[in-house]
Parts: sequence; structure tokens; C-alpha cells
Amino acid sequence: MNTVAEISGKVVVITGGARGIGFATARLLRERGALVAIGDIDEKQVQKAGAELGLEVFGRLDVADPASFAAFLDSVERQLGPLDVLVNNAGVMPAGPFVDETDEVTRRILDINVYGVVLGSKLAVQRMLGRDAGHVINIASLAGETPTPGLATYCASKAAVLSLTDSLRVEHRDAGLHFSAVLPTFTNTELIAGTRSPTLLPNAEPEDIAAAVAGLIRDPRPRVAVTRLAGLLVGAQKFLPGAVNEFVARRMGMSHAMLDGVDVEARRAYESRARGLDS
Repeated sequence: MNTVAEISGKVVVITGGARGIGFATARLLRERGALVAIGDIDEKQVQKAGAELGLEVFGRLDVADPASFAAFLDSVERQLGPLDVLVNNAGVMPAGPFVDETDEVTRRILDINVYGVVLGSKLAVQRMLGRDAGHVINIASLAGETPTPGLATYCASKAAVLSLTDSLRVEHRDAGLHFSAVLPTFTNTELIAGTRSPTLLPNAEPEDIAAAVAGLIRDPRPRVAVTRLAGLLVGAQKFLPGAVNEFVARRMGMSHAMLDGVDVEARRAYESRARGLDS
């Protein structure tokens, strides 16, 4: 199949597109001829990213605000045409003990990681149903299938994204729409600043996730894990006793990686932004 031909001309919106996975995905799809628009809560950074990528449409987007999300999609469709693909990528990953997590931080994780994906998916489907075509790609995480101390609410939020994606796919099975989830392992972005990666398990790069998204646009599938090795390891957990899985996680260094294994200073800037403290 000709990947470039299948992606070229498609109108693609990427949330959280100012940096990291979102930026890498925007760059790759742009190179392959897609009409890409990026939105991000960080207006200064998204202006910089949009200009760097040479995009026609980019700007501030608060995925937890229905008016902001709807207005952004309306602007995209006015300028680029009907929405073909929505990549729900925006997300935050504050780390730390569950009992120390403030209600404000809990709400922020759920607002962005869950409600933002629910809202974006709903707005996209409303636009796509009339054309019997369209694709919603949700950036979930292998954390949604892997209990991780220090990331309890984040893991719960990504499990919700996986369940939402699967449910929407079944609900719209006969409507010509596609729903896919991408499940990254630890990826070399600011989300993992100051943390230690699992032993013997290489991190993914943002470009790996971007390539997975491009592959899904070409050949829609329910789920794809990145890396493949990490996906196989997580999948194998379903066939092993819980005690064995917990032992393996301890040996890989995951029991405390997001707790006392965190370099607080190296992570300070990201945590400030993720928790909404850096305005």
C-alpha cells in the first residue's frame, strides 16, 4: 500500500500538539501530506510549534472546555475541510503517593485525560456520522493495563480511555467510523522527566508513537502497543498469577520508580505544569 497516498489530503486534528508525542505526530503526518491542525493549552508553545511545522491552523485548545474544543474543530473545518482524523493526545502524568494527591490534581488528571478524550470523541463523532467516515485515535498508555505505584489516578485514567475506545468501536461498528487506541510504554518526553525506566525495557521515542498513528490511519486496528516488546510483556501478564506479575515488576524497578525513585529537581518543571501550577 502507498502510505503517503492514503494519508495525503486527510484533515487531522491533534490535541496536545505543541510538544512531545503530539508534535512528533504532527510533523510526520504533515510530511506525508496530511492537512494537520494542532491545539494545546500552552498558547505560547503551540504558536511556536505551529509556525515551526508550517501549519495553517494551530492555537490554544482546552480539551476540558466544550466551548474551546468545539470552536477549535469548527475553525479547522472552516479552513481545512471536514474532519477525517482526531488524535486525542493531550494528557498529564503527575507522579507521587496517592494519599498525597490533592483533589485539585486528581480532578485535573481526570478532566484532561478522561473527560477531554470523551469530549473530543463526542464532538468528532457528531461531525463524522453524517459522512459515514472518520477515525478517532486515542493515545492511551500501557499504564492503563499495568498497575503502577505512584501513578494510580493516571493508570485509572488510561484504563478509562481504553474502555471508551473499545466501546465506541463496537457502538459504531456499522457506521463507517474507526476507533483506535495507541498504548505507549515509557516514552522519552517530559512526562518521564526525572524517572527511571524499567530495567531491560528500552524506552520508546515520540517518533515511534507518531509512526504508530500513521500506521493506524493507513490500516485501522483496535489497538497498537509501542514498543512491541513492552506490549507483549504486558499482554503476558494476563496469563500469570498476580503475585508473579508483582514480583516481575519489582525486579524491573517499577515498584518505586514513580515514588522514591524520582529525581524531584529534574521533574520539578514538568510537575508544575502538569499540576496546573505553571500558568
